[in-house]
Order: sequence, then C-alpha cells, then structure tokens
Amino acid sequence: MAQPRRRGLNGAITQMWSLLAPVYDLPVLQQWVYRPPHDEVIAQLRAHGARKIADIACGTGILSDRIEREIKPDEIYGVDMSDGMLAQARARTDRVKFLRGPAEQLPFDDGALDAVVTTSAFHFFDQPAALREFHRVLAPGGLAAVSALTSPQWLPPLPRDNRWKPQHNPSPAEMRRLFERAEFTVSDQHRIRRPPWLLLVSDSITVGIKN
Repeated sequence: MAQPRRRGLNGAITQMWSLLAPVYDLPVLQQWVYRPPHDEVIAQLRAHGARKIADIACGTGILSDRIEREIKPDEIYGVDMSDGMLAQARARTDRVKFLRGPAEQLPFDDGALDAVVTTSAFHFFDQPAALREFHRVLAPGGLAAVSALTSPQWLPPLPRDNRWKPQHNPSPAEMRRLFERAEFTVSDQHRIRRPPWLLLVSDSITVGIKN
C-alpha cells in the first residue's frame, strides 16, 4: 500500500515528537494550549452519544484517557505515528487500545466506528486523504470532529504546494470545503473558546456527519 503523502519535513517532525513526548505533558502546556480543544471534543462526543471512538494523532493519550474516563464508551482507540508518544500513552492507561498508524491509513474496517476525533494535529496531515479515511471508517451517522489551527486572515498565505512548509493551516471556509468534498455534512463549526489573553491562538473545531 502506498504511503501517505505528507509535507517535506513531517518525517523529521514525527521523530522530534518522539523525543519531546515528555514535554508535551507539562501541566501548563496542557491546561492552556491543549485542554480547550479537548473540552470541545468531549462535548461533541457527549452530544452525539458516541460509543466506538478513535482519537487520531493521540499523542501521549491525554484526550483518549479523558474520553474513556468521562464518556466510558464501548470502544476507545488512540492512534499515532510516534513511538515515543505511544509509549507514554500506554504507560498512562491500559483502558485505551493504542495503535500505530497515520491518519491517512487508519487500522480499522469500513464503518467500524461511530466517532473519529483529532486535535492540534490536522495541520500536518494530508488533509483530503485523512478526511476521506475518517469517512471510510465511520458508520452512517458517524461523527468526525477536527480541532485545527486556522490561518489568521491578516497574514498572506504561503503557497499550498510548497513541499518544505511542514504544515498547512486551513481557514474555516476551507475546512468546510474539505469536509464537504469528503462527503460529510458540516453540523457545527466555531472558534475554540479560550481565555482573552490567548485570543491570538487561532483555532477552530469543525464537526461533520457521515450521511
């Protein structure tokens, strides 16, 4: 099977996160950077009543563990490409099944899940391929929730085909188009709620339903 097509520096970035996995768990970083999108995803999963859930690019498993403890789904999986991240995730909890793999080639059968979520990682994916894969593994009516950095409107965009740019931060309008091209119906999209002093962090959540 062909490997997913990611941007030029992403292999090095995956290796870097394996080395930086301990830093990722610093309480101040988690509280102010990662917890707000995690809270949004938890709320979406509760509202949807999801029972078979995969957390893609799960890192050290903080969100996956929260989903297991707070929602208590029938099945919860964490998927990541970084061995270092997965080692810490497995040390954190044995109640989540952690799997190694890219967002563009998920280790699930067609229609196996009823929710797929990802936070703070979508900018590194082959975005159209990842959303098509999310759609494939979801059952009809399944939910895909993506929390992603967005491009500030006041910055001139870099060329999307620049292979040395390791990430692409789509605008909310572009996120909506990506979801619709992957055959999702967008049910919600809004900016992540953050304290006023963090309003310069520009990220949003987009939620799609598989028809």
